[in-house]
Amino acid sequence: MKKKKIVTIGGGTGSFTLLSGIKQYQYDITAIVTMADDGGSTGKLRDELGVLPPGDVRQCLVALSHSSEELRALMNYRFENGGLEGHNFGNIFLSALEKLNGNFSDGVAEAIRILNVSGNVVPVSEGDMRLKIRLNDGRIVVGEKELDDNDDIRTTGVHDVQLAKSVRANPAAISAIEKAHFIIIGPGDHYGSIVPNLLVNGIKTAIKKSRAKVIFIAPLTNKKGLTSGYSVGTYIESIEKMIGNTRINFVVHNATAPHKEIIARYERQEGKNSLVQLETSFVHSYKLVTGDLLRKEKIIHTRGDVLAHTRAFIRHDSEKLARAIALITEYDDYKTFTIA
Repeated sequence: MKKKKIVTIGGGTGSFTLLSGIKQYQYDITAIVTMADDGGSTGKLRDELGVLPPGDVRQCLVALSHSSEELRALMNYRFENGGLEGHNFGNIFLSALEKLNGNFSDGVAEAIRILNVSGNVVPVSEGDMRLKIRLNDGRIVVGEKELDDNDDIRTTGVHDVQLAKSVRANPAAISAIEKAHFIIIGPGDHYGSIVPNLLVNGIKTAIKKSRAKVIFIAPLTNKKGLTSGYSVGTYIESIEKMIGNTRINFVVHNATAPHKEIIARYERQEGKNSLVQLETSFVHSYKLVTGDLLRKEKIIHTRGDVLAHTRAFIRHDSEKLARAIALITEYDDYKTFTIA
């Protein structure tokens, strides 16, 4: 039996979590990754060396790698002091491969070989992706890092996000979407990881025309000023409005709440009622997979991580997400399915 072709669309920790789980199954995986990141180690390398942002790609490569734990740990190692303080070794490694090979995609292909990666990791574009964020009061700020570090965004709120200039999709990304059996959107930050991919010329059209079933993994939490008050339906409407079609066939939604202390800690940062709710009144045609999808282990950030304050501590569990995806790919003839 041929492997089912699965394309994931996202970036960052969300893609890392999903890919770490589904690589254990017999899928032909292609991870399409946003290239809009310009914060932390990635941003410094991008500005100082003129390279494409390696951070999100690095996370996907590590997730899909079957190399030793030592090599995977090396790719995630972050320097804590000296001139390299805050830099991630894997980011430097990918930037060096880009310089050696003449372009980022060829550098990633070399990293796939070195790291014994099962599947493919494809930057959504090799263009200069920069986010242009319009606030509710009409002001414009530029840069993906602004989504986490700009207090005006948290207090005024985001009206919409566009690209500062148009960029074309990577042909390899378009080809993967065209051949896919399933396309998974998310999990991940809506405006930082999901929307940037859909803004790239060619991606929305490819998804719209594809015969693949589309799976949306609903986020666990909202972010103050960006997605305050969003429900599952709000996210779906936003994505389908961009694509221009009712395209989502399956929704994966966590149905359990984190511990009260964790919720209280999160709400001190992002405001009240920050957990993403599945509204019963939303008119939809998708099939639902729901259940306990939460990671129980405590999140520990590495020292020297200057973006640690931006990283979520309420996260999906890799294995639970993978089981939900396996249910969909094997038994897609139900309306609603609850996993244990």
